[in-house]
Amino acid sequence: MDGQGGSLEELRVAAELRRRLAAAAPGRLGDAVRLITQHAFDVLATLRPTPEELEALVQFLTDVGYATDTRRQEWVLLADVFGISDGVISAACPDRPGITPSTLPGPFYRADAPLLALGADLCRDGQGHRLTVSGTVRGPDGEVLPGAMLDVWHANGEGRYENQDPDNQPEFNLRGRFLTDEAGGFHFWTVRPAGYALPDDGPVGALARRLGLALDRPAHIHFAVTAPGYRRLVTAVFDGTDPAIGRDALFAARPGMISDFTPKGSGFALEVALVLDREGPFAQASTKEG
Repeated sequence: MDGQGGSLEELRVAAELRRRLAAAAPGRLGDAVRLITQHAFDVLATLRPTPEELEALVQFLTDVGYATDTRRQEWVLLADVFGISDGVISAACPDRPGITPSTLPGPFYRADAPLLALGADLCRDGQGHRLTVSGTVRGPDGEVLPGAMLDVWHANGEGRYENQDPDNQPEFNLRGRFLTDEAGGFHFWTVRPAGYALPDDGPVGALARRLGLALDRPAHIHFAVTAPGYRRLVTAVFDGTDPAIGRDALFAARPGMISDFTPKGSGFALEVALVLDREGPFAQASTKEG
């Protein structure tokens, strides 16, 4: 606290907490806790919450925990909706000319998608408008990256991910991993994704609705790429024709990540050029998936 406002008891508790934290071992964890608790006491002094409001806050955090399981990451959604995820990633992995921009993986990522042969079909239920995706993975000087691991996941034509819709979609629908060929290329079949609204059936969505925050996400396909000697890339390609392109709820859609799903025959085609940066100061930046 800055010493302005607050009861004498609050001032005493804040000062004592600062004293105890100052005695803790130095490091970023202690710095973070000191900063967070300082602001928390400032909030207490300004808003003067009632015991019932504190109880409601604790219950909200409890509900977020209850809503989180192996298929749904409500804590990631909370960080995403309030811009924390994108803010951390943007600061740790700033956009660089010629490098594909990084973004958050979102709350529906799964790390256990199966490894598939190039040309495979990600669609496991036969539903949706056909889409062929092809592209290359290169380094910052244009060097091709054969054997790079490409992880792909996206929503279906109704804007639903497989792990939020397990009763209607087969396991691993619209998910898969590929290894690029000798020219750094990749290609696969899938269906054109639709945009969607973030789920509001949980505590985070309900809070966002109460605050009047937009929950719309423009249609997109997620890519995560790894190659030895290069910084891991987590990005997405957004459909530039989606009407929600300017109001992405997670603040992720920006130039360099927007493309066209071009009509081709009875379906659509998407060309993707993914450019990885070499390992450097940002190589250890957090892109932990939920």
